[in-house]
Amino acid sequence: MTKQTESVEALALYLHDQRIGVLAHYSGSRNILTFDPAYAALSWEDKPVFTLSQKSYSDYLHRPLVSSLRLPPVLSNLLPEGALRAWMTQSLKIHHDSEFPLLAYAGKNLPGALRVRPVLRDEMPAWAKVSRGDRLEPVQIDVRQQADKFSLAGVQLKFSVQQEQGRSNVSAEIGEDSWIIKTPSVVHPSLAENEFTAMTLAASAGVEIPEIKLVRLSEIDNLPDIRLPDEPFAFSIKRFDRSPAGRIHTEDFAQIFEVYAHGKYGRHNYEQIAAVLDRVGSAGLADVQQMARRLLVNILLGNGDAHLKNWSVIYPDGINARLSPAYDIVSTRIYMQDEQGVALNMAREKRWAVIDFATFEKWTDRIGVSWPAIKVHLNDVLSIARKEWHDRLDSLPMADEHKVILRRHWASLPSDFKL
Repeated sequence: MTKQTESVEALALYLHDQRIGVLAHYSGSRNILTFDPAYAALSWEDKPVFTLSQKSYSDYLHRPLVSSLRLPPVLSNLLPEGALRAWMTQSLKIHHDSEFPLLAYAGKNLPGALRVRPVLRDEMPAWAKVSRGDRLEPVQIDVRQQADKFSLAGVQLKFSVQQEQGRSNVSAEIGEDSWIIKTPSVVHPSLAENEFTAMTLAASAGVEIPEIKLVRLSEIDNLPDIRLPDEPFAFSIKRFDRSPAGRIHTEDFAQIFEVYAHGKYGRHNYEQIAAVLDRVGSAGLADVQQMARRLLVNILLGNGDAHLKNWSVIYPDGINARLSPAYDIVSTRIYMQDEQGVALNMAREKRWAVIDFATFEKWTDRIGVSWPAIKVHLNDVLSIARKEWHDRLDSLPMADEHKVILRRHWASLPSDFKL
């Protein structure tokens, strides 16, 4: 009896020059990621880390990851959200949740060090094929959507650019001087100025950030034909996953916790993020201390959007994880004045009007780290913010009406954190 066949497309996944697995896309939008047995067999000293999950589960690299339509979360979270996804899916004429062609399309310039290459017809390794018993035999075809463009996850439209002779060139090329351009928002006015101001204040209080700048839209070449508001500036941030030595791998905490982007606000909390940094990360307490600074800075700035995807780890040596530089710090309360608190639970609390030193102490108790070791960093943030932020804000480019709202927020905080 002759078996029926089903078509299968395949993408090979690489970290640096190491093939780590093959992603197969079967008819009916079934996706199966199978890890390369040669990669799985490497010793820890020789194995570039794909995800912290492989350190948490001993069998992680020995079982396929299976999903329908969307990719497994560890890959799905590499892809764009919101307006950029809509723009890409419309360009490709595919379903909004059809993620295999999106990955193929964006595979040249994904976040971190992961690269995706189409596997040519009849070159799919036997260990990556899955036959459905006596019913269907997989027959490999070429990937329909070749890798071409690029993207990064986010709500605004974001593009990767190279700096060339004082101008920003939208490009899929990879180089040591790679930046992210975030175009002005059609929903939130003066967002570029807001983010530049918030990130500058955060850096002054000891938050580690990449280099940032405001770029005139008139100085950006090859920007796609997209609808933009009548505003002069885009926000630009240097990519911390690119360096003179090559790509640096990263992953966000939605990937680490294996949840899809739509679950970035629920199920997990700031204690769980800190516990991972403390117990699995290479910097341990130092990363928890930096996280505490960022949590307090987010409270002071009225940033209610520090969800799972806005916290990441970076692998500078390809193996050991530590907290990445901060990104996407924005005063969201400026646009949502009925917003009341942080994005995730912190010691079972979210409300800005309630979170105080006692909340942070409970947070440290739940993680199992020293409260005095954390409190000294919180005191330092407050000392800087109280001495400097009011004057600094005067000279920063945030819109005047937004500065009024931010100052009002500072005055509304509990006495522990009032500025």
